[in-house]
Amino acid sequence: MKLLECVPNLSEGRDERKMQLFADAIRSVKGVRLLHQDSGYAANRTVYTFAGDPESVIEAAYRLYSLAWNEIYMPLHQGTHPRQGAVDVCPLVPLQDMDLSEAKEWASLLAARIEKELGTPGYFYEANATAPERSNLAVLRKGEYEALPDKFHLLPPDFGDPNQWKRNGVTVLGARKLLIAYNVNLDTQDVSTAKAIAARVRESGQLKTGADGKKIREHGALKAVKGIGWYIEDFKKVQVSYNLTDLSVNGMLEVFLRTRQEAEKAGCTVSGSELIGLAPLSEFEKVQHYLQSIHQADSLMDAIQFLGLHELSPFDPEKKIIDLLMQ
Repeated sequence: MKLLECVPNLSEGRDERKMQLFADAIRSVKGVRLLHQDSGYAANRTVYTFAGDPESVIEAAYRLYSLAWNEIYMPLHQGTHPRQGAVDVCPLVPLQDMDLSEAKEWASLLAARIEKELGTPGYFYEANATAPERSNLAVLRKGEYEALPDKFHLLPPDFGDPNQWKRNGVTVLGARKLLIAYNVNLDTQDVSTAKAIAARVRESGQLKTGADGKKIREHGALKAVKGIGWYIEDFKKVQVSYNLTDLSVNGMLEVFLRTRQEAEKAGCTVSGSELIGLAPLSEFEKVQHYLQSIHQADSLMDAIQFLGLHELSPFDPEKKIIDLLMQ
């Protein structure tokens, strides 16, 4: 059976009624299972994760876009997370018996329906990107909602009506590999420390001024890793917030260990971590193998404890690990 996953990020994390409406819209489609819902008040953002047969998943995704048109008014939106649209980003991920190229076709079909029936403007990214520079979400979202519609002159939308930007902003849509949103908690209240650590860990690194006065890019330690530093009021915590874009290159273990190392250099420590959404069992097995290599207890629960995933809220592996949840 072909399985497609959809992980839309909606710019609403405060209104319980609206968040429930979005969840109900997903559940209303036969053949789709809502696997996880993660909301943040400070970020004012909710990440929904659902999966099923491709046709049903596309139908559920469209219903979300349609509902967001009526329920989310971007001119009034405020939150700590970067955003430029009601359905800010909508990735499609092949899970079973399908590859990235097939998921790419389903993303194109969804965009065509959005364009025809809603008109919401959007960019294609990742596998669907129409140009190399458009593959990166951070590039597409630069300036956020407030930069619209001036940005359209330099970066025209790939689909939809650019004149329909005001209410819902612009969306980003495309097929990608399985990605993990993973935050590492620090025992400091200094956000600048988290930002500095993010710059040293993420692949893009940071711009520095050379001896000749010109800006040069100093790349970070880990490829296929994006990161920013921020303060989350919900938990009174400073975090380094990561997106892990290719788990075959670097995953939760590598990011956790490197962040811990950089934190020690900065004079603070890692107190725990937070998984936003879901992760595959293989990521935890990797931690188990690491614990075994350093002669520590290596059960699944030991791996969870090592990463400090219980720090901010109870961590239930049967609700957070894709393989266990799908069973």
